[in-house]
Amino acid sequence: MSNHHAITALSPEPLSASGRSSEKLSLSLLQSKMKCDPDGYEAELTLVYKQFNAALDLFQQQAALNFSSISGIGSDPNVAKDLGDRAMFLAHVMPFYRKQLAEFPSQLAEFLKSSAPTLPSGLRCHVTQALILLVNRQIVDIQATLAVFMELQTLGDRNLRKLAFSHVIHSIKRMNQKNKNEPKNRALQNIMFSILQAEDETRARRALTTLCELHRRKVWFDERTANAICKACFHSSSRIMIAALSFLLDYEKIEDDDDSDASSDEDDLTTHNPQVILSKEAVYKAQHKGTTSSKKKKKAKLQRAMRSMKKQQRLSSEKSSLTYYSPLNHLIDPQGFAEKLFSRLQTCNERFEVKMMILKVIARIIGLHRLILLNFYPFLQKYVQPHQRDITNLLAAAVQACHDMVPPDAVEPLFKQIVNQFVHDRSRTEAIAVGLNVVREICLRMPLLMTDDLLQDLVLYKKSHEKAVSAAARSLITLFREVCPSLLVKKDRGRPTDPKARPRAFGEVSVASNVPGVELLQDGDGNESASDGSDDDNDNKENIDTDGDEENQLSGDAIGSEDDDSGDDNAIDEDNDTNNSIDDDSGFSEDDLDGDDDEEEELEAEDVDELEEGCDSKNSESDAGDGSPVTKESMAKKRKFSDFDGQLIAADTSLRALKRLAEAKIGCVSSDSSDGILSNEDFQRIKELKAKKEAKIALAQQGFKVPSSDQLSIKRVDPVKLEAHVRQKLSKEERLALIRAGREDRGKYMARAAIKQKKTGGLSNRQKEHKKAMPLAAKRAKVAKSRQEKKKKQQRAGKQFRGRKAWK
Repeated sequence: MSNHHAITALSPEPLSASGRSSEKLSLSLLQSKMKCDPDGYEAELTLVYKQFNAALDLFQQQAALNFSSISGIGSDPNVAKDLGDRAMFLAHVMPFYRKQLAEFPSQLAEFLKSSAPTLPSGLRCHVTQALILLVNRQIVDIQATLAVFMELQTLGDRNLRKLAFSHVIHSIKRMNQKNKNEPKNRALQNIMFSILQAEDETRARRALTTLCELHRRKVWFDERTANAICKACFHSSSRIMIAALSFLLDYEKIEDDDDSDASSDEDDLTTHNPQVILSKEAVYKAQHKGTTSSKKKKKAKLQRAMRSMKKQQRLSSEKSSLTYYSPLNHLIDPQGFAEKLFSRLQTCNERFEVKMMILKVIARIIGLHRLILLNFYPFLQKYVQPHQRDITNLLAAAVQACHDMVPPDAVEPLFKQIVNQFVHDRSRTEAIAVGLNVVREICLRMPLLMTDDLLQDLVLYKKSHEKAVSAAARSLITLFREVCPSLLVKKDRGRPTDPKARPRAFGEVSVASNVPGVELLQDGDGNESASDGSDDDNDNKENIDTDGDEENQLSGDAIGSEDDDSGDDNAIDEDNDTNNSIDDDSGFSEDDLDGDDDEEEELEAEDVDELEEGCDSKNSESDAGDGSPVTKESMAKKRKFSDFDGQLIAADTSLRALKRLAEAKIGCVSSDSSDGILSNEDFQRIKELKAKKEAKIALAQQGFKVPSSDQLSIKRVDPVKLEAHVRQKLSKEERLALIRAGREDRGKYMARAAIKQKKTGGLSNRQKEHKKAMPLAAKRAKVAKSRQEKKKKQQRAGKQFRGRKAWK
């Protein structure tokens, strides 16, 4: 009992010795006074600290003897409350007594580490709050207490788990709020990673939850954390594996393709404002030409084109600024990760939902990193059946795993099975629609899988009476109008933008040999020079402005120059003559070889002379190599050869002349473009010309544009979109609810007589007529009229005897 009294109350002797009144002080009042005068209350601090140590020793001895909190000293709630109050009191006043309470933080941490399971719930929370207060005031480092707080989350106390978890998250977030402390973050991450890789399932799960929350809040937003979360998919515990898989699948939000006007307006307010450049002619026609309905259609078409262009530019800007992020996108070894996860999928005995999660993650990794995992497609082929559970999610994973780097032979069995199982006349409407949508998505990524016979069979479903089937077939037609129109029948091709378009062969890569869009700059300058000098060309076609730019002259000649018919005919005849002469020379005599060499030298001289004249922009009269005078035919020939294509045709007869011509042309173009160095104005001009070209394509394609392979790999496939326009069957309860939803405004059914009886507003006109007092003559006339009608009725009925009433 003496210990209990020593703990519960402050003895009056130190207070009277210090010259103050001996009345008992509460801890809250003493705390406020100690903050005002720290030096004057050192005796009281020593007394409270001794009482705390005494109670702490008792609880530690109880924990060492494995006493339960019911039978030991913790059974008294007053003792536990006093210990918690003194712990909070010392934590509040510690900034003023750092020397006296130097051992206090380590005592709290050690007490929680050793005795937390046996402590009462209230005392655990009070001591934890005291330690959190010390960490928040930066008296204790979070690195020294992180293991303790992670251990506290494994106890069965729900309130304590929430308290410790929120403290860890907020303290690490506060530490990285102003700047990133990489050494400290790395030390904390090592602690968390070691807990996650341990065999203890409870601790590993709490560590995974903490890492996922810090990653989601973008506090630990680095590759180390992402790879640690991904490696949790291989944990021995299935619960941790499921938690990691669900985080990876739920991290990315599926973006909707059809952005609304409101979302596009919000995106316009961001820092990246997309430029939309439409032709003045299209805008003028939409505003002023045609009827009201046609102008509405033109305006709607312009709006669709603008929305599609804004979206494409926004996606490209997001891709260039690297705003897209996914934990799977930063795997160190994605190929090894996918193969290891696929081997676990093949050998695991988990339930079907867990297998579907693993399968989705593998497909996402294959599509995102464009991996080649050939065994994955035969594995999917086993489950491709219309009656399979979650078949749309399975098909979405199959679509996600297809990309242009996979050999078409590996995917062709899976593709054929989807077509054979889903798209046939005896299949249900929903299965046909889903199958056609899956075929479209796979062909969007791998067009080489489609053949002309199969495509013509699938296109016939456009005449189906079901909206879902006809819409899916028409979307397939729209895709192949852009990808490969030659596979379609002539009536289905429509008006494609590029009739000669074809899909790239497997392994074919387009290598950029120049600045992207520089040809637009040259074409744009050529169009401007051609439009500026059209009047001069009409007046005198032979005179060329010597002050113009050489590059503009070359591009202007290639685009807008008009040649005489006689010159064209003569040039063609000469080309035919040269070709015939080459065909006729089949012998290998020395005279023939010498003659051929002389002709080649003459052609080379002519080509070089004409090229120099094109680069210098001068038309000088000179001999054609043998001193003959200049004729009309030679002038027409020179005008014809001013074009680069004409020069290539003429130089085709000699390989050496072709090499010399190409070297001279490259030298001329490089001198024109200032050694290939583009200025900022040139890049801005390229951007504007590219926007104009995209506007023209968007107007021609009505908003449809085939995305690139990089965009397809980044974007997830939504299983819901594979079921577009498909009507789901409603149950009886859903049908009844749908019927009752339309009857909410109706009142309860009542007969007309009941409605009349309930009427309270007054009498109708007919009721008023019955009560109206008629004059005597009107009454007599009414009676006479009724008699006449009765008599006529009897005459029409005849004289047949109808019986006599019994009561008469």
